[in-house]
Amino acid sequence: MADNMKGLKRSHYCGEVVKAGEEVIVGGFVDRIRDRGGIIFIILRDKTGVVQLTFNDSTSPEIFEKASSCRSEYVLMAKGKVQERDEININNKISTGHVEILVDDLRILAKAQTTPFEITDETKVNEELRLKYRYLDLRRSPLQKNIIMRHKIAQTAREYYYANDFTEIETPMMMKSTPEGARDYLIPSRVHNGKFYALPQSPQIYKQLLMVSGFDRYIQLARCFRDEDLRADRQPEFTQIDLEMSFVDVDNILEMTEGFISYLFKKVLDIEIATPIKRLTYNEAMERFGSDKPDTRFEMEIQDISDLVKDCGFGVFTSAIQNGGSVRAIVAKNSSKILTRKEIDKLTETAKGIGAKGLAFIRWNDEKPSCSFAKFMTEDKINAILEKIECKQGDVALIVADKNKITLPVLGALRLKVAKMLDIIPENQFNFLWITEFPFFEWDDESQTWLAMHHPFTMPMDDCIQYLDSNPEKVIAKAFDLVLNGTELSSGSIRITDYELQQKMFQSLGLTDEEIEAKFGFLVEAYKYGAPPHGGLGIGLDRLAMVMLQAESLRDVTAFPKVQNASELMSECPSFVDKESLDVLGIDVIKNA
Repeated sequence: MADNMKGLKRSHYCGEVVKAGEEVIVGGFVDRIRDRGGIIFIILRDKTGVVQLTFNDSTSPEIFEKASSCRSEYVLMAKGKVQERDEININNKISTGHVEILVDDLRILAKAQTTPFEITDETKVNEELRLKYRYLDLRRSPLQKNIIMRHKIAQTAREYYYANDFTEIETPMMMKSTPEGARDYLIPSRVHNGKFYALPQSPQIYKQLLMVSGFDRYIQLARCFRDEDLRADRQPEFTQIDLEMSFVDVDNILEMTEGFISYLFKKVLDIEIATPIKRLTYNEAMERFGSDKPDTRFEMEIQDISDLVKDCGFGVFTSAIQNGGSVRAIVAKNSSKILTRKEIDKLTETAKGIGAKGLAFIRWNDEKPSCSFAKFMTEDKINAILEKIECKQGDVALIVADKNKITLPVLGALRLKVAKMLDIIPENQFNFLWITEFPFFEWDDESQTWLAMHHPFTMPMDDCIQYLDSNPEKVIAKAFDLVLNGTELSSGSIRITDYELQQKMFQSLGLTDEEIEAKFGFLVEAYKYGAPPHGGLGIGLDRLAMVMLQAESLRDVTAFPKVQNASELMSECPSFVDKESLDVLGIDVIKNA
């Protein structure tokens, strides 16, 4: 039978025990035990760190016997006097390494059976097993530090935005299903049979209505839900630092966000972030980096060589240019030893897998460069290309020819892949970047229609409104993204507040009047009663924590994450529901064939 805590009240966390001579009471999990016959050391662990409990010949036989019965992960409380360790036993790697607690009272509050894996800082245990026993995995110090860091980011966000006159307001978790770019998670209504609520993909419409309501500055740590395919930086449920401001333009929102980023990094990581943060237009980012979320910690920028190859005899190049595309290259410096022909063949397959027809190259390993299209070019032409792109001996140039919507993102993806192969991406460096002036519309080949690149409430640039009907590709949005080290942290915009313009925007997206009324009628109606100019953004709290911690996945900063197929291994959700519960909701489940 377990002991109780009667008479004991924790006075210190384990990591706080540093002063010899104090009487302390601590509680925690047994991290490890060293039994040396006449002396027992128990390393006790809690969220702040570890401290050594010592039992020796001065310890009462009852307490000594209890200590000898302890095993890993037992839950203990201990009382005793803090004393300096013998010099030979000092551990300078931890804050409590110079002291120990000579225990005079020990309580075993809970015993533990042998865990399915060892609770250690470094582990090679299969992630699936660790996620199945996530409550044990979370006992490991690195994960605890990650979760606590996430808490500090949330705490700092509230501090900063409260100090800047933002009001925290909760918006509904059960709302009307509206198209926002991903599939909704739906909740059936028992009372309104056949009707459904949706979990919010974002609080977008509600926070705009809060501006119509006159709250002026809104903030919320909002839970959001999107039914989409998962990856390392995407979970089906996530938190964003969501904000909206009235009587502002793009610069106001960007400056407010830069103030938060600067405050956050100084307070949490003691790192100075230079402001103003650099800005690139969407077109500049795509032209230089092949991505609207470029990692600018390394160079290897995309270069256009179309003018040098437009008249060559290589059909792949000339046909791409004649069809309105281009021929572009990236140069991997000092890479010829690593990017062998075999590795370039692998990169070619990668390029084909993401849309390219192939991958041309110049590999300059020996005195003379090896060129995959040499038979179509004179030596002078090849030298002209090498000179323009500054490709020298030891370098490799990778070249793609196609329409720009293929050429640029393919080279952008290869740029990242090659940088990782060459290990040239610096650690402990935080490169922030604003991407501005996004196209309002993007063409969808599948549906053969123009879609909103952000969301349909985004304000177009004033001088672009004239092109809404005639030239949608010319419409630029007052939209912006915040990027950190190649990860999109935030997306925002100035919102449409003129109900006639909003109606016109919906129509430009192919929505009928009936669809507009059914999906957004209440928002359009609200604008008729006067709306201040406003805009905002949402900063992904989970992604921000992931990049600040230089973690590999959102699972490293989420307490109970989902895996690739959106299931949670620990609780085994989603799960089947009994027929009675479904009948109440009027639902029949049709199993997939």
